[in-house]
Amino acid sequence: MAASFRWVLQLHKDVPKAARLYSEGLDFSINVCTHRWAELQSGPLKLALMHSSSDIVVQKGYSSLLSFTVDDINNSVTKLLALGAELDGPIKYEIHGKVAALRCVDGHMLGLYQPS
Repeated sequence: MAASFRWVLQLHKDVPKAARLYSEGLDFSINVCTHRWAELQSGPLKLALMHSSSDIVVQKGYSSLLSFTVDDINNSVTKLLALGAELDGPIKYEIHGKVAALRCVDGHMLGLYQPS
C-alpha cells in the first residue's frame, strides 16, 4: 500500500490566532480548534496547527511556505494584513498573474497567486 498524504503541520505560539488567520483570511474550514491543536481544511488539503512555546522553528529557519491561488489578491492581502500578516515585498504583476508573499503569525510564509 502506498503512503497517503495526511496533513501539513505548522508550529504556532497561539493556535487559535493562527486558525483565525487561515479561516478568515483564506476561507479555510476549521474542523477542530483548541489552545494546543487545530485542524483546518481547504478542499483536499488539511493543515494542522500545533502549539509550541519555543522559538526554535523561526530561529533555525524551519518554516513552511504555503502557496495559494486566490480570486482577488488585493482582497486576500487586505484581509491577511488585518489579521496580523505582513507583506514581504510588494505585490508583483507578472505576465502570468499577480503574486504576493506574506509572513503570517510565528513567521510562516504564505504565497498568493492570482492568475491573469
